This record gives sequence, C-alpha cells and structure tokens, in this order.
Amino acid sequence: MPRSNNWPIRCSRQNPAKAPWYFLGLQELLHYFPPFVAGILIPTLVLVALIMIPYFHVNVEGKPLWGEKASKRLAVVAAVTLGLLILLAVVDAWTIILPTVFVAALLVASYFSKATSGWMGSLRLKPLSWWVMTWFIATALCLTVVGTFFRGPGWSWVWPWGTHAV
Repeated sequence: MPRSNNWPIRCSRQNPAKAPWYFLGLQELLHYFPPFVAGILIPTLVLVALIMIPYFHVNVEGKPLWGEKASKRLAVVAAVTLGLLILLAVVDAWTIILPTVFVAALLVASYFSKATSGWMGSLRLKPLSWWVMTWFIATALCLTVVGTFFRGPGWSWVWPWGTHAV
C-alpha cells in the first residue's frame, strides 16, 4: 500500500506525543499550570512533604476526623474544599475538580451519617491523613486515566471509542 506525501503529518496529528503512563498525571498537570509550577514546584513540594511528614507527630493515635469538635472541623473542611475548588476553576483544571468533589462528597456524607457499621461507619472513623491520601490517589488516578485515554491532537478531549481520522 503506497504512502501519501503527507503521511507523517497526518500521523503526528492523530497520535500526539505522550509520556509513559506513570508520568501522564504530571503531563496533565503541565496542561493546566505553568511549567515551573507543574514540573518543578508541585513535585518538589510533594517530595518534601513525604520526607517531612514522619517528623511531625500529628494525630499519632489516628483519631477519627469527626471525633472531637466535629462541627468546627466541618467548617474548616468546607472552607478549604471551597477554596481549592475555586482555585482549580480559575486555572481551568477540570480533571482535578472531579476527584476533589468526589472525595469531598464522601467526607461530608461521612459527617452527616449516623451509621456505626458498614462502609459509611468505616468512613466516619478515618483520620484526616486517610482523607488527604485518598484525595491524592484519586487525583493521580484521574489525571493518569484522562491523559491515557481522553487526550488527543492538540491536547483536545477525545473519546477513546471515537474515530480520530483527519
């Protein structure tokens, strides 16, 4: 089958350069934030936090988030979540908003739940560290899935089951 003269151009438009799957979350962040912020600042802060966390004895006992002063903690969680959502909306980071809303909804549902057993009762007993880690994992998973399956030419949104012919 003979190739046309514009074959390499057509091919490069159909298949944009993507990082390996384990860097697609970082590549997705580069889409929303300036290169210095997404490529240097955020990964450095995450690594520094991972190194420093063991030296801080915050909630060593693993007390539930809703154990003491629950209403005050709910107000702080709501304010932080709202601030984060506003920041993400301003920079058009919609793929980070989805896991943030999901984890925040579970967090608020666990506050209002009166269950003492089952999965909702289990969520009521989780400490703040568990919720923060769940948010990080959900965000990384969402960014990786979007970067793998839903990014096409020119960083546009594409459906994986659709045709990408030019």
